[in-house]
Amino acid sequence: MTYDPPRPTGRLLLTPEDRDAPERVGRLRSLGLGEYAEPVFDAFADRLAEVASVPYAMVNFIDENRQFFAGVHVPAEPTGEMAVLGADRYLARDHGFCPYVVVRRKALVLEDVREYPKFAGNPVVDDHRIRSYLGAPLIDRTGIALGTICVLDVKPRPWGRAGLETIKAMAAELAGQIEGREAFP
Repeated sequence: MTYDPPRPTGRLLLTPEDRDAPERVGRLRSLGLGEYAEPVFDAFADRLAEVASVPYAMVNFIDENRQFFAGVHVPAEPTGEMAVLGADRYLARDHGFCPYVVVRRKALVLEDVREYPKFAGNPVVDDHRIRSYLGAPLIDRTGIALGTICVLDVKPRPWGRAGLETIKAMAAELAGQIEGREAFP
């Protein structure tokens, strides 16, 4: 009899392979996105947070190695560990849920992240106490998923169909605004 060591369960937590990353990075650079915070994206994140009634909202662009929060809404007076989420506008690519949204190119609804083994072990769950996530991809006119918009809460949230439709509509709205950055021939 041979011994097969147990397979690591951490495999479930790995960020999915992102074959579109090089093309996305090129597109982000051509649009001048993903390097600098912009007031227009902060304002959009503020609006997201208000519409969803959540403490955290973000406009996120993703490259091969990291996530960049071009727009961030955090509570006026963050406390404890949550104060660091989005504070420096960068997050490792293997943290959070947005990389899954970009690779899948579909909205993701997690009413209570602890109920999903694939996501429950994600560092933002323990490090930042995130319990609920709702995000949608920002898909441009060329079909590239540039990043995401998302809202997060520190308590479980029943987003429902209305939440899903709202986040998708707002993602389409922002993708349209991003297209305005590009000069068409």
